Amino acid sequence: MGKIFIRSIPVVGTLWILLTILTACEQHQSPIRLGTNVWTGYEPLYLARDIGLLNEQKVRLVAYPSASEVIRAFRNRSLEAASLTLDEALLLVDKDVPIKIILVHDVSHGADVILARPGIGKVSELSGRTIAVESGALGAYAITRALQKNDLDVEEVRIRHLDVNQHEAAYQAGEIDAAVSFEPFSIRLIDMGARIIFSSRDIPGEIVDVLVVHEDVHATRLPDLRHLTQSWFEALSYLETEPRKAAAIMGRRLKISNDEVLASYEGMQLPTRRQNVAMLQGEKAELQPTLEKLASIMRQHDLISRDLELQDILSSSAVD
Repeated sequence: MGKIFIRSIPVVGTLWILLTILTACEQHQSPIRLGTNVWTGYEPLYLARDIGLLNEQKVRLVAYPSASEVIRAFRNRSLEAASLTLDEALLLVDKDVPIKIILVHDVSHGADVILARPGIGKVSELSGRTIAVESGALGAYAITRALQKNDLDVEEVRIRHLDVNQHEAAYQAGEIDAAVSFEPFSIRLIDMGARIIFSSRDIPGEIVDVLVVHEDVHATRLPDLRHLTQSWFEALSYLETEPRKAAAIMGRRLKISNDEVLASYEGMQLPTRRQNVAMLQGEKAELQPTLEKLASIMRQHDLISRDLELQDILSSSAVD
């Protein structure tokens, strides 16, 4: 048998080949799919995309008609990330979906409301009335807290589960007396004569919108998540420095006027990067007490099935 000669590859060449393979794999990595429903608090994401701040090779935005559909898609792994209210995030934890909360979009101070027909002036007058409530956690949480603060039991009202984009038609048809809503949908109901009888101002700090990702995505896609949060903060800066231009861009997608876009942000706080770090970082994360209080209220009213372990779901890695 003749000798077999194996040509040796220089070490430098081997490293170059490995680096090329790894780079090619990274380049062909699918973009993170981020799901949202229509809400002005999430709209700076689309502003970032539309003015070229968000690289769609890294993050692709996916719009859904309702939060319920966003939650379903996230649980089914059709999404790697989702923009949700904090109580909706707790629903995922309750269903044993491992998540990380990596960004606080906004804290609602009046932007989430209960609207009622003329003649119904306060929550206590909802007894025996039909209330449209989205089947996701936010609707259930808001109506539960409103009734609790006004000494009404949920059995004293008629709950009709409708996605928020169906409220307008149901109101117009006379099928509902009130609705748990938020902008831009609440603006349309107000234009039809509905009046605010309860808002997130009545439960300060309890309705918070956050960006959640699957735990394994947090572990493996941190550079892309940092790009996402960077584009978010740059979009907030653009909104602050060029409000009319930003409103014109966002208003087209939201289908409301520029003035209505800007007015909607008066009902919410949009935390800065520094504030986000304080809210998400370490054992003394400022959002932790809110998280635990919210879980306690939800458990008390059977919105979640058990006491939740919440020590490790906040992370400032993508914003710090």
